[in-house]
Amino acid sequence: MEFNGTDKRYNQYSQHLKNKFGAKVYKITIDAGFSCPNRDGTISNSGCIFCDDGGSFSQAHSNLLSIEEQVNTGAETLKNRFKAQKFMSYFQAFSNTYKPVGELEAIYKASLNHPDIVGISIGTRPDCVDEDKLKLISSFTPDYYTWIEYGLQSVHDKTLQRINRGHDYKCFLQMYEKTKAAGINICLHVILGLFETYDEMMQTAQTISKLEPEGVKIHMLCALEGTKIADLYRKGELSFMSEDEYVSTVCDFLEYLPPHTTIHRLAGNGLRTELVAPRWIGKKLDCLNKIDREFLRRDSWQGIKFAL
Repeated sequence: MEFNGTDKRYNQYSQHLKNKFGAKVYKITIDAGFSCPNRDGTISNSGCIFCDDGGSFSQAHSNLLSIEEQVNTGAETLKNRFKAQKFMSYFQAFSNTYKPVGELEAIYKASLNHPDIVGISIGTRPDCVDEDKLKLISSFTPDYYTWIEYGLQSVHDKTLQRINRGHDYKCFLQMYEKTKAAGINICLHVILGLFETYDEMMQTAQTISKLEPEGVKIHMLCALEGTKIADLYRKGELSFMSEDEYVSTVCDFLEYLPPHTTIHRLAGNGLRTELVAPRWIGKKLDCLNKIDREFLRRDSWQGIKFAL
């Protein structure tokens, strides 16, 4: 089985966007100065054990620039570097609904002023969203491809507690259903390797497959400088999957997901200056190529085990 007219055996989000808009579409990452209730003392001061001081923000322009300046600069850079033609505003760092709805409206609208912006994607936590915020975000859907990205990470409460997530699966599920009802596209983030067995990771795959999210983003657990994960690794209390183990597990995971779910990420470049381990995640293209080869070897694809 092939997806989006390519030889990929999974539903690659970038190609989905290209087909939808007839052009290359890239995300412009925006730092709007958000915080997180799991870091500012509302829930805790320490945050999730995998999150660094940048709030998992891989690439951004300084928030000393206005939202409009960040978008304009990002668009110009992506046009020159990747020949991008259309863009999505992407609020990534920390919890990007963690302000009063009036402030959110001004922030989001400022990110949509560029003529080549076709969508908006907002990364957040389920406990930082309410019905007023959903109403605001859903108001963009007639004119922009609109997404909320929820950091689920795992469906297992024992795992969420161990990583100091600050909410349980029930909290996520309640907000997921409200977001669906509001007509907003949802991308779920999951992390593989979170102190879980193989079976537990596959249970997450099977559970979220029944939800049929529009998108999924898969991360490999890694240790960044300044995180509790890095401390555990250096103490010998945590190990990571090898690249081959991760590739095999990702393919197994994808086999359970609905074929219509778009896959937003399978591998990352990692911030080389901050990455402690595993070092192999710094080679994104190598990992993606191995995933392609593994699906070919199996003669398998995303959704082969999906049951309606």
